[in-house]
Amino acid sequence: MEKDDARKNVQSLLEKRKTIVKMKKAGFKKSKIAETCGVSRPMVDAVLSLYEKGGMNALKPKTRGRKEREKRLLSANQESEIQKLIRDKRPEQLKFKFALWTREAVAELVRSKFGVKLAKRTVGDYLKRWNFTPQKPIVRAYEQNPEAVKKWLEEEYPKIKADAVCENAEIHWADETAIVNTDVRGRSYAPCGQTPVVKAPGCRERFSMISAVNNRGKCHWMMIDGAFDATKLIDFMTALVKDVYADGKGKKVFLVMDNLRVHHSKPVKEWLEANTDKISVFYLPSYSPELNPDERLNADLKHEISSNAPARTREKLRSHAESHMKMVSNSPERVIKYFGDKHVSYAA
Repeated sequence: MEKDDARKNVQSLLEKRKTIVKMKKAGFKKSKIAETCGVSRPMVDAVLSLYEKGGMNALKPKTRGRKEREKRLLSANQESEIQKLIRDKRPEQLKFKFALWTREAVAELVRSKFGVKLAKRTVGDYLKRWNFTPQKPIVRAYEQNPEAVKKWLEEEYPKIKADAVCENAEIHWADETAIVNTDVRGRSYAPCGQTPVVKAPGCRERFSMISAVNNRGKCHWMMIDGAFDATKLIDFMTALVKDVYADGKGKKVFLVMDNLRVHHSKPVKEWLEANTDKISVFYLPSYSPELNPDERLNADLKHEISSNAPARTREKLRSHAESHMKMVSNSPERVIKYFGDKHVSYAA
């Protein structure tokens, strides 16, 4: 009979011990018990001895391995301090050369704070124990004002939301993005040591798109040839107002945008003043793209474009982008999911 390593399974070991006792009570010889259970004769004697001294409760295996915190190089207080520094500070704020909290950066932090040298693998074990996982960071500009963001989340947007109800308005979030045919993202499997090669067009094709989404699943978009300017923005807002007015039975548009210069241009301001009964515009805090749900639509589109073979012509690139956007426009549940991101869930 094939023997099991019961040391790796506490429950299996307990059941095996119980079987040994039951077979002994049934009159089996110890040699037969050892053969049937796949254990040694001394093991049978040891189990029966435990049973005689303490009954079935004595058969429960003792906890194996290190006790909690045994042989750890950092104390509980030191671990807490390191965790707090990683949560609250960037490496550069602590005068380190690292841009991100990698295992190397954490090891250097521990060494500088406590004089303890940790191997990279040991750092990984600590991070796993703390439930710290490697994540793609959100890029935020140095110029972002945390107080302005806090005011937007706690005061300005709640007021916009309340005013929208009073004025029978729909809140839409707008943004612009560039679409290119040379943006290849993601990873590709290949034999170890052989870096895969992706062929990209030598001629770079590019155009822009402006879009707007709302938390009801609506999506409006417009492809733009040439430079994005005030005229293009006014054309988009005109179409948006018309669509919302028709779909929403006369509803007004509350449009939230970033602080791109063209959004504050004189022609745009004049157009907005002439259409105050149909649309009002609100501006996000400066350098805060993560607060705009429409950024998730942009990421969705770019992922779709970059996941396929690069388009060699402008026509194919535009056709691919338009095909995806038509699909998104007809998939309100997909648009609603954009608002599930933790950074924009306030707008859901």
